Formats: sequence, C-alpha cells, structure tokens
Amino acid sequence: MTDPAAPLGPLVPGSSLDGAPPVPGGEYIRERFKGDRGDLRYPPLPEPLAVAVYDNHTHLEIADGEQPLTLAEQLDRAEAVGVRGVIQVGGDVESSRWSADAAERDERVLAAVAIHPNEAPGYEAAGTLDEALAIIDELAARPRVRAVGETGLDFFRTEDDGRPAQHRSFEAHIEIAKRHGIALQIHDRDAHDAVLETLERVGAPETTVFHCFSGDAEMARFCAPRGYYLSFAGNVTFKNAQRLRDALLAAPRDRILIETDAPFLTPEPTRGRPNAPYLIPNTLRFMAGVLGEDADVLAADIAANTVRAYGEWARA
Repeated sequence: MTDPAAPLGPLVPGSSLDGAPPVPGGEYIRERFKGDRGDLRYPPLPEPLAVAVYDNHTHLEIADGEQPLTLAEQLDRAEAVGVRGVIQVGGDVESSRWSADAAERDERVLAAVAIHPNEAPGYEAAGTLDEALAIIDELAARPRVRAVGETGLDFFRTEDDGRPAQHRSFEAHIEIAKRHGIALQIHDRDAHDAVLETLERVGAPETTVFHCFSGDAEMARFCAPRGYYLSFAGNVTFKNAQRLRDALLAAPRDRILIETDAPFLTPEPTRGRPNAPYLIPNTLRFMAGVLGEDADVLAADIAANTVRAYGEWARA
C-alpha cells in the first residue's frame, strides 16, 4: 500500500482478530479511514477493454467507499470491463491468510503474501517477526500463492530505528520467494538505492516485480538488463507524475505490468474516489497514450507479461 494520506481503520466485524483465517462470510479485514476524503462513491465502470488484462496488485480485504463492494462484486465488475483476474496482496499475517484463502475460493484470484516493511518493526518489537515469517513461508507453499509481497523497504514512514527490522524482513522474504520459486513483489518508498543494493548483494529471485513503480527513467534502465518487472499504478495518470511517465517510456515493453493498488491511487479522472480493479482500463488507456501505442496491443503485451510472471489463473 502506498498512499501516504490513506490510513486504515480498525479491524471490522466478520474478520479474525487473532491471526486465524476470516470467519465464513467475512468479506473484509479492515476498513479505510474515511476522514474528509470527499466523494466516497465508487466511480462508474469504464468502457470495457477489447483485450483482457490482469490487476497485478490489489487489496480487496480493505473495505472502502460509501457502500463497500464484496470480493465477488469487485471481481464481477472487473471481469465485466476486461480485467480477467487479480493478484490479491497481503501485508501482515492476517491479510496474507485472507489473500491465500481468497485465491482458493475464486479462480479469478491469485495471492501474494508477506509482512509489509512498515509492519516489520512492530513484529520485531513484539518478538514475533520470526514467527510471522514462518507463517508467510508456509502460505507461500500453497499452489495459488504466486508471489511473496509486498515486501521491501520504506524510508518514508519508518524512522531509522525501525530500518534494521525492515532489512531483515526484506532479506528473509527474498529467500522465501527463491525457496518456493515464485515472484517477489517489492514495496519501495524513498529507498531506491537501498532496495537495489539489497537485490544486488543477496541476489534477486528469478521473477522480481517493483509494485507501484516509483523510480525514474534512470532506475528503469537499471532494472531492464536484470529482468525486473515494473508495475505501474493509477498515479502514472497524475499531473505531477511526469517522472513516472518517463520511466514508463524507458521500460522494456516485455517488463511492463499494471495494477490498481486498490483502494488507493485511483487514476484520473476520478482521483480521490475509491479505487477498484475495474478501473484498470482507465490507467491502461492512459499508458497507451504515453507510449503512442494502440490500447489493444498494449493490453495483449501486459497480459502476456503478467502470465509470464505469475502463471495461469485457471486451475489445471
């Protein structure tokens, strides 16, 4: 999760409170803090894509909006506009279990599991980081868990005293991804050099994805020969995000992915309202415009990249 102005509310009824999987019928784990965010209506459905794609990173365990959408409603809306499936991403033990369970319930979902870098210091202070990492390791063995993430480093939210725990957690997640032969999804905020140094020092997994890529064109060119995937979110559409558009132009076409990071980072023209996987077409069409490419061609490229990174969604 990357939105600095989007704190989460408390656990909501219907979720587990002790690390167990959600109770039957529980749709959410947390709710997004509403505060004075303004218009909390979900945006209208965009025109469907002619070529289906996937949302590479979303958080559907978080309730948002005036009328939160259930998991099935989210996936149905996405499918209706050409978003064939999602990677549902965990950030702590509870949301990782929820994500893995969701992937087993619905064929349109694959899961990523991890301890978010901003959560790692809390686990470390409580003396439970190793236990939490062991649970992530167990979850990563499930067949529909296809990534370890989101993990990485975040020097925006975490002070210096919490960084050793972030580093230890990040390196442990890298090893978990390697051990299970699945992708690594990286959260990198104000920590580009440290993240890249860590990958160089310990060795990146074969499939490494920078979720909500926030670097510049120079970083994109650094990632290219290493085969890292760069996943672009709705913030690439923001007026002040020319750096991201330059990075998109510098990225190899076969390493571009797309995501929502829902419920955060809603793309223009409905920035500020709740985000959802069904809004992927708005971001994709914008990216196609930046690249001077036909949207159908870009969608086909991104879909192929996504399947190469995570495998097929359909059960064998």
